[in-house]
Amino acid sequence: MTDTEPITLPLAPTDAVHPPRELLALREGRPIARVRFTDGKVGWVVTRRATVRAVLADPRFSARQELRSTWTSPVPLPPAAPGMFIGMDPPDHTRYRHLLTGQFTVRRMRRLTDRITAITGDHLDRMAAAGAPADLVRDYAVPIPALVICEMLGVPDDAREKFRADITAASHQDTPPADRQRHLGAVTTLLGDLITAKRADPGEDILGGLITDGPDLTDAELVNLALLLLGGGLDTTANVIALGAFTLLRDGVPTAPLTDPATSEDAVEELLRYLPVVPGTVRSALTDVELEGVRVAAGESVMVSLPTANRDPEHIADPDTLDLTRPAAGHLAFGHGVHQCLGQQLARVELRVALPALFRRFPDLRLAADPADVPLRDDMVVYGVHALPVTWGPA
Repeated sequence: MTDTEPITLPLAPTDAVHPPRELLALREGRPIARVRFTDGKVGWVVTRRATVRAVLADPRFSARQELRSTWTSPVPLPPAAPGMFIGMDPPDHTRYRHLLTGQFTVRRMRRLTDRITAITGDHLDRMAAAGAPADLVRDYAVPIPALVICEMLGVPDDAREKFRADITAASHQDTPPADRQRHLGAVTTLLGDLITAKRADPGEDILGGLITDGPDLTDAELVNLALLLLGGGLDTTANVIALGAFTLLRDGVPTAPLTDPATSEDAVEELLRYLPVVPGTVRSALTDVELEGVRVAAGESVMVSLPTANRDPEHIADPDTLDLTRPAAGHLAFGHGVHQCLGQQLARVELRVALPALFRRFPDLRLAADPADVPLRDDMVVYGVHALPVTWGPA
């Protein structure tokens, strides 16, 4: 096994929404296999659900970003900046995460439902008023979670539209690289100004809570924590909305289970299981570890493939079929272990509102472009679509 030629990362999903065929083939025959990361180093990939969970729960595998190879950078990454706790191990990771845990309770997220419903309705009204066609990414999938996170961070009303526009431009395919940096800089500047104001008057939002509960946090730590929340609370949710809509429309999947309140929660969980929005994550072995009968040497990186784990037939029957009528509990779309996504309850609330509302408002929604022409985000850390032309009304 160790002599086999490594697979080279990254690998694009197959047919837009299926995990890479190379990894699916490995899961059945070689659930741990050699891969070559973008920095040229050879490590491992694991593809079975049970093994993925084992790696993510094992403290012998480190999340420190300076120890890990990646499929996104050809050069080694530096240590995580203060506040960027997803690239840290305990106790640093624990300290930062603990400060945020109380802000993301199920109860608090459910209290946001009415506000998310209002934001969603407003954007559906805008789409209807502007008329077809529309870009579902630009006009719906991105602005909804962007405005929700604005409210959670306490961005003032008069700054939200610019904040949302800067976030959108910084993540859009058509924005030139230099402009992306400019827009990201504007977001960082606004967050810095917001933190200064909240040190004087914290308020009841997340940033105010962090300042109150973590009085020793520096401005840099607070900005980075806010940027993490933006990335986790915006990019992944926006791409589940957009890629989910693309999949349903392209494949002609009946949306009744999604629009029916009695079954919509299960339908959303099935979409989370099925869509390969997060290709995986990487851990580095702190000591020699045996996995599936193979020795992973200390210092070697291991990529865990979340999409293949979510399609594991040992966990769910007929895993390559999108079935919105079945319960899909136990999927790994939000990861597993101490690094499991902190904002998963927020994502669930947003998806349970935004996706059903879209198809209730526009029951005749359809693609306004050939599916082959829809630009895929298959070269980015979070997978999805860059744009999604849609239309409705008389054909």
